[in-house]
Amino acid sequence: MKIVVIGGSGLIGSKLVGKLRDHGHVAVPASPDSGVNTLTGEGLAEVLDGAQVVVDVSNSPSFADDAVLDFFRTSTGNLLDAGKRAGVGHHVALSVVGTERLAESGYFRAKIAQEQLVRESGRPYSIVHATQFFEFVGSIAQAATEGTTVRLSDALIQPIAAEDVAAAVGRTAVGEPVGGVVEVAGPERFGLDELIRRGLAFRGDPREVVTDRGARYFGALLEKDTLLPGPGARLAGTRFADWLPLNPPPAK
Repeated sequence: MKIVVIGGSGLIGSKLVGKLRDHGHVAVPASPDSGVNTLTGEGLAEVLDGAQVVVDVSNSPSFADDAVLDFFRTSTGNLLDAGKRAGVGHHVALSVVGTERLAESGYFRAKIAQEQLVRESGRPYSIVHATQFFEFVGSIAQAATEGTTVRLSDALIQPIAAEDVAAAVGRTAVGEPVGGVVEVAGPERFGLDELIRRGLAFRGDPREVVTDRGARYFGALLEKDTLLPGPGARLAGTRFADWLPLNPPPAK
């Protein structure tokens, strides 16, 4: 099966391409570096020729409200149109658990727009909602840092390893289109503040994590269960404590 992975050189995409190839599929990574630009449409017709599945795990280079909305609207529209012309039988998009509850955030409004385009396209599709990745502990902390203090809500989160996300997206890609959402999450729940506190402590980061229920998460105010998956979510097996020593921070 030929499967084109948009964003195939990124964190999830590179892992996904490897897993698909290991299972005998023709997995083609596509990104601006390989001459495929979903914003302009450049290279889409060529890379999608003969493809049965296209998987979109791309992300906006800018998280500014207007830029990220333009990215997801334009790139998703171009990809859906090109997929229709090429006769692609399954469009898979990676999104985020709780997206529909995070509309205060410009980034998540853009993801809502992306999902709406996919749902209303008339194309066979599957949307994979993943919880936050272990790999983003550092960026969450950075976004919430004021001086030497990290202010975060104690809202619950059920984070997942990127390796497990890639596996879940791969299973969805080679299956039949679900015409809806598949949720995936890690095996454990933490308070968001607790998760980041553990991650920073393991890395020897001296910043203090302060619990602040009014702290915003990328612009959105969190309720206790905003970031949690539903009861039917597929749970991965990798635990945060096991992942940490296998993924040390880069040397300074």
